[in-house]
Amino acid sequence: MSRNAAGLPDLTLDTADHLPRRRRLLKAAAAATALGTLGAPAVVRAQSTPAIRIGFWPVASGLPFFVALDKGYFKEAGLNVQPLKFASPQQVTEAILAGRAEGSANGTASAALAIGEIAQPGLVKIFCTNPTNAKYVLDEFIVAKDSPYKSIAELKGKKIGCGPGLQNVVLAKAVLERAGATGATVVELPIGQHVASIAAGQIEACYTLEPTGTVGRLNGTTRTLEVGVIAKYVLGDPMAPWHGGSASLSSEFIAKYPDAAKKYIAAYRRAVDLVKQNPTEARASLKGYTAIEGALTAEVPMSDYLFSTDFKPSDVAHFQKYFDLFSDKGVFSRRVVVDTMLYKG
Repeated sequence: MSRNAAGLPDLTLDTADHLPRRRRLLKAAAAATALGTLGAPAVVRAQSTPAIRIGFWPVASGLPFFVALDKGYFKEAGLNVQPLKFASPQQVTEAILAGRAEGSANGTASAALAIGEIAQPGLVKIFCTNPTNAKYVLDEFIVAKDSPYKSIAELKGKKIGCGPGLQNVVLAKAVLERAGATGATVVELPIGQHVASIAAGQIEACYTLEPTGTVGRLNGTTRTLEVGVIAKYVLGDPMAPWHGGSASLSSEFIAKYPDAAKKYIAAYRRAVDLVKQNPTEARASLKGYTAIEGALTAEVPMSDYLFSTDFKPSDVAHFQKYFDLFSDKGVFSRRVVVDTMLYKG
């Protein structure tokens, strides 16, 4: 398989014809298995309420999705929503491309979804993002509690960890470069290993996402070096909205089941409203979906959430500037226009 500038499998290099064909073959294989197991009549029966399989990554910004599941909002809307946990955002996109998922929860890397858009134009529509910055905290650099580092610039030449996937690698390198930490080496690690890797001295620091920083701080292992690093170093303003994660539905699902799609988004909005209006109650839903449990959920910083139908021109502009970083770095094989990926209702 070809690899991109970040040294990762490059979905952008697959031809436009290859992925749809691969997707048809996967669906055909699944249908053949069903035929052999259940018999043809079971396959051809129409489903009035199709299963909606949603991929998520276990980070704090996925909270609205977790809330909607725990509170039964999807069930009350008559929907059969099935959460699918993945080890990286890129795996979420791969599942949508392969027809094994109908969308993504908040916290799924927007750049990973853009890679899917390049591979198969019109793949998904983003309906809600989780913009973060120095106030609404998600992204951060952490170091050992007793380390001498006081700024990212002091990480010159050091071994730095980051989460798995294209977006995390590119952003970690961009922040280090723009903060003046030249010569640093970036290594991918599962997000659940970030704190332990610092504690073991395997890495000096890590670009990570909440709740990792909270977990490390509360167990006395790590401390936060700086938060809101993407807004500051990539977008150029610590308070700029970084639309780093997105909830989406596949365009195929929206076209095939428009009523179910609208019900899903309405239930999701109900969960976002709870997160914003009663974060204390909502935080309980971090348990079981992320690495943080019990009373510790009260300590996790909150992301903001914005529906695509509520975007202002400035939101689109900041989102586009973020995507353009990947085009400028040669990671995206072409420029991705954010507005074409937004759900318009």
